[in-house]
Amino acid sequence: MLDFSILTDNIDLYLDGFKVTIIASLVALVCSFLLGTVIAVMRIAPFKPLNWLGTVYIEFIRNIPLLIIVFFTYVTGDFSGTVAGTIGLTIYTAAFIAEAIRAGIMAVPKGQMEAARSSGLSYGQAMRLIILPQAIKIVIPPLGNQFINLVKNSSLLGVVAGLDIMYQSDLISSRSFVVFDTYIFAALFYLILTIPLSLGVGFLEKRLARSN
Repeated sequence: MLDFSILTDNIDLYLDGFKVTIIASLVALVCSFLLGTVIAVMRIAPFKPLNWLGTVYIEFIRNIPLLIIVFFTYVTGDFSGTVAGTIGLTIYTAAFIAEAIRAGIMAVPKGQMEAARSSGLSYGQAMRLIILPQAIKIVIPPLGNQFINLVKNSSLLGVVAGLDIMYQSDLISSRSFVVFDTYIFAALFYLILTIPLSLGVGFLEKRLARSN
């Protein structure tokens, strides 16, 4: 049986960690989406140096453990654990989002870009106004999955004293000497975040499938 006194006696710590996890995840979500979009455009831009930089970023970041990126950000930057962890999450997740968006861009018929350019739009305007909106719509399901992974990966903030759910759970466990129950309750808080996200992604996927 779970010892619910672990939850009730430490609810303030759990809620503090829950709040930090939500804020860090939302900030990293927005920033990684913006950075990933820029990297995706770089990968398919008609300018070889940009292609090369985008490819190097994606291949380098995707093949390094997130924990190392978070540690590197924390050690080399003058940041708190929360900020360093959020930056690390952003850098890491952006590489995967970039590949998803690039796939979406490649799925848009090439004639769309040619028509936009022939109507007088610059490459940047055509990409921003015509191509990217279609590409992002195509890849909403995989983007949603990346956002869910981001929330789960935010647990690594605890390693650098990020004050998130895992950090608070470590603190509770060290004080109470109760390990199993402490982390079961931590898992419930993550489920509160990830289950609605998962249901939302499924709903969007079905809605998009009906509209096609």
